[in-house]
Amino acid sequence: MPALLLRLLLSLLLVAAAPLAAARSRQFRGYSYLLDCGAAASTIDRRGLIWLPDGRYVSAGVSSELPEQGLLDPALATLRIFPRRPAAKFCYELPVDRNRRYLLRPTFFYGAYSPDSPPPVFDMIVDGTFWTAVNTTDDSLAGSASYYEGVFGASGRNMSFCLGVNPDYTDSDPFINALQVIQLHDSVYNATNFTSSAMGLIARTKFGSAGDAEKYPDDIFDRYWQPFLDSKHAVSSTHNVTSADFWNFPPPGVFNTALVAEQESPLVLQWPPVPLQNDSYYVALYFADTSPENSRTFNVYINDYRFYDGLTVTSAGLSVFATQWILSGLTRLILTPVSGLPPLINAGEVFGLFPRGGYTVPRDARALESIKRSLQNIPDDWNGDPCMPHGYAWTGVTCDDSSIANVISLNFSSMGLSGYLSSDIANMTSLTDISFANNNLSGPIPNLSKLRSLQRLHLQDNKLNGTVPQTLGTITTLHELF
Repeated sequence: MPALLLRLLLSLLLVAAAPLAAARSRQFRGYSYLLDCGAAASTIDRRGLIWLPDGRYVSAGVSSELPEQGLLDPALATLRIFPRRPAAKFCYELPVDRNRRYLLRPTFFYGAYSPDSPPPVFDMIVDGTFWTAVNTTDDSLAGSASYYEGVFGASGRNMSFCLGVNPDYTDSDPFINALQVIQLHDSVYNATNFTSSAMGLIARTKFGSAGDAEKYPDDIFDRYWQPFLDSKHAVSSTHNVTSADFWNFPPPGVFNTALVAEQESPLVLQWPPVPLQNDSYYVALYFADTSPENSRTFNVYINDYRFYDGLTVTSAGLSVFATQWILSGLTRLILTPVSGLPPLINAGEVFGLFPRGGYTVPRDARALESIKRSLQNIPDDWNGDPCMPHGYAWTGVTCDDSSIANVISLNFSSMGLSGYLSSDIANMTSLTDISFANNNLSGPIPNLSKLRSLQRLHLQDNKLNGTVPQTLGTITTLHELF
């Protein structure tokens, strides 16, 4: 498809999110987590928020403390460090509401380091989806923390947030200081299909402001808004924009500053401030006239392509957004006047869209959870999706390479396991190999006759009792039995 035609088709997806007809309730219920990773007890930050120790939600890693460095946020003073074991992923398991969407914000602060020992680089994974690689080197060099933000849909009653050890990056241990998980209102970023996609934050900007990134006490989703410095066009004001009238609930404070074009001239901004790879992006822009009872009409372009035509902005405010806008390289945001006062802009958000990863066949995932419950001394990476993403299966588990993965082999030999063999292992009907050899298992051998593809079964050197089931003789593919 020609590029111009593609962009024209995408422009038809543009939705103007004018204020809702009635203000929505600010009351909010749902699962939310403020986890102080590595902490032994709760901490309270400077805003009075209580951060809980993370030990209840993770089974791996060791706690560590950073030397006192005048940290602004007490939650950054501790961290959890995970072992560097190539291809292992270490997961937080968080109860959630099925089919709701969640904002995840992990924060990383490595502290002082020497060029000979840079911070580790590692992967972030949510359920079976690779999110991005974490690289805190530049921020650490500046003495700053790094945070990432993504929006994911919950497909089950638990959501796993994992750090993956990628041997292609560095040879240091993954770590994390804080993890924030917030259930979003149904209207927030609701034009995205979260059953097939997830979103990673590229930029969230408050235009016309100066100084550091800001959070607002009345932002129920506790989002950071970065400043965009342009003293030539910056103005400030105070007026009553009701953020509950907007789909994405921007805090009212982001409308108190703006960038305004000069009379009869366009406003041209390079935003977001970083080059982007050629891909689809979610773009939301927020506008409110800085003076009451005023209005202005202008056109909005992104990289010379029309984003919105004839946008009329009043002091009540409005937002416009596109769910799949193609961007590449450095991006220019252009506001051109049509009538009334010069164009302005208050705030904006850009998220990169990426596909949700695959998952383990539910039948196999449930069986592995049952096996996990029947055993003691299990590996510390038996959390998250058992197979996905590819390359990050549980220790001892081998899966096929399909997007909905089947477990084809279990090799748990010489792991120091105790407990018993769960009968649910027979539900993993794609298994060709099973080995629990040289452990300390007791109890009977379950009926495995449903495993019609099983070729090898190794159960020797345990403390199993009872008889060898005659049903093993009905598995015609089985040719190796110990």
